[in-house]
Amino acid sequence: MAVNLNKDVVYKAAKPKEKDYTINDGGGLFLFVGAGGSKLWRFVYQFEGKRKKIAFGAYPDTSLENARRKAEEARAQIANGIDPGQLRKQVKAVKRISKLNEDRINEGLPILDSFADVTRKWLDSIAHLTSATTHQKKTSRIERLAFPLLGDKPIKEIKSADVLAVLKPMIDKQQLETAHRLHAEISSAFAYAIVHNYTDYDPAQPVAKQIPAQKVKHRAAIIDPKQVALLLRDISNYQGTFVVQSAFRLSPLLFQRPGEIRQMLWDDVDLTAREWRPYISKTDFHHIVPLSTQAVAILESIQPLTGEGQYVFPSIRGDGRPMSDGTIRTALKSLGYDSDVMTAHGFRTTASTLLNEQGWSPDAIERQLAHTPRDQVRAAYNRAQYLDERRRMMQSWADYLDNLKKGADVLPFKQTA
Repeated sequence: MAVNLNKDVVYKAAKPKEKDYTINDGGGLFLFVGAGGSKLWRFVYQFEGKRKKIAFGAYPDTSLENARRKAEEARAQIANGIDPGQLRKQVKAVKRISKLNEDRINEGLPILDSFADVTRKWLDSIAHLTSATTHQKKTSRIERLAFPLLGDKPIKEIKSADVLAVLKPMIDKQQLETAHRLHAEISSAFAYAIVHNYTDYDPAQPVAKQIPAQKVKHRAAIIDPKQVALLLRDISNYQGTFVVQSAFRLSPLLFQRPGEIRQMLWDDVDLTAREWRPYISKTDFHHIVPLSTQAVAILESIQPLTGEGQYVFPSIRGDGRPMSDGTIRTALKSLGYDSDVMTAHGFRTTASTLLNEQGWSPDAIERQLAHTPRDQVRAAYNRAQYLDERRRMMQSWADYLDNLKKGADVLPFKQTA
């Protein structure tokens, strides 16, 4: 194949004509001379049976020597089974994405098609499925624990070993609940990526068997009535702040999750209807908690102090936050009840155990504990289920606790309708 057919003077002397024409330099290289006076280098070639063409720039800005060098590189690529036109497009795309990613980094955005980029899209897609608090916890966990190692990696290039490297510190520290949660979230992000054609497989899936199963750890709780009576008397003598005293006294009466009690909102409390209607983030539904006469009395006593604010039990710091997590646990410990004897969560076990012994409907007890199906339709239907029975049960429970605290000889009884 003849190449380098002409001297530079031929191209320099080329003048426009009535019609466009080309000057062949050999080996697929041509100079296109336009009727308007333009002179453009073109390279024509065959690849996989198709005739293709790429541009090498304008003459004389791109000299004859440079055009021939580019043509030689293109012929070498073709000989190695590479389409020079396609390669050029890929190089341009890489440069464009590189520049775009540089701009995104400067703007504080994740690299395109990286794990962080795709995961944030997945998080946005599921934001409406859960509460803002739960969504924020999930987002924070991924940002803190997964993004440092995986965030900037192209999602297509992440291997199972990379996912395991993220989870290994948690496994080593026996933070197994966190490891399982984060693994599930990473796997969900990859499921989203597969469906939206960002990658072809989920590297987190094989890692599941590398995370030890969690040992079920039951929270300590007092269930013997005589010991419950002593606990109630100790709570009534607790010398903490009035806000903590009130939350402490209310905990056994309501037996809801400690986090729900400490974050109780005045907007959710209706003292006239004798109801507390919190949103339960754990099971993602709106609950109804009937308030006994004793519970109403506690809330009425604290209302003059905190009723103008958002939270029934605000933080002592006055920073607009609720009472801090662990306050009731600390109060129990100050009374001599270590976490292996009684926990803030243990009030739920105490109530569940004794109410079942007293013959109340297990379904009503479970509903009062907010153990509700995650299905939205069923949750909406079930939130008021057994409500009449639950009203009687909550008042009976409060009366029972009062009698225990007074030292009465209270035996388990079968409730009557």
